[in-house]
Amino acid sequence: MDEKKDTEIRPSSKAENILSQFNSKTKLGDLRKIAKDIKKDHDLAMELWTTEEFLPRLLAILIMDKNLLSQDVLNQLDKDMQIHDFSERNNLMDWLMANQLTKDKKKIALIESWENSRSALQRRTYWYYQGRLRWTGQTPPDNTEDLLSALEDNLALEEPEVQWAMNFTAGWIGIYDEKNRARCIHLGERTDLYKNEKVSKGCTPNYLPDFITMEVNKRLNK
Repeated sequence: MDEKKDTEIRPSSKAENILSQFNSKTKLGDLRKIAKDIKKDHDLAMELWTTEEFLPRLLAILIMDKNLLSQDVLNQLDKDMQIHDFSERNNLMDWLMANQLTKDKKKIALIESWENSRSALQRRTYWYYQGRLRWTGQTPPDNTEDLLSALEDNLALEEPEVQWAMNFTAGWIGIYDEKNRARCIHLGERTDLYKNEKVSKGCTPNYLPDFITMEVNKRLNK
């Protein structure tokens, strides 16, 4: 008797049907269409999550029940993401933030508690959320001075995935907050972060002096 085969949990017919729709040409838009038909199904989401595959996990995030995403559950999802490469795990966490965590005040409160989390992905989410508030034109909380102090103390020391989100936040503070613009530009000059990064034509560089200057000029030239 093959004990492993006997104890292996087979996916439900619903999960098998969904997984059969995935192929090398599946795009994010396709996932959203599937999710729109499913709506919310947390059990199915968790079943798709156990596949450990990138696209099924993206779909799982779309159909999760945000009310069931406690800190403990999020810690486990975070741990599960570590099997993915750098780009995929960042994409999964950003997707989770955008599609679930920012849709609920209690989950936003969790994000706001993650500045000093032991998890790099959670710290990244904290900073990316702060940057997105400014990038999307929302009224940011009255914490800019605290953010700038933390950026000046920690930006150069952080993990790469967190650095990107911190740099993103510094950029958008500098773009929209004229009184702190020079301070954000100086931060980029001092750290040299992304200074020599090559970007595609038409794309905005991540190097803060260039990023801020280009985005400010876009707004002045409208």
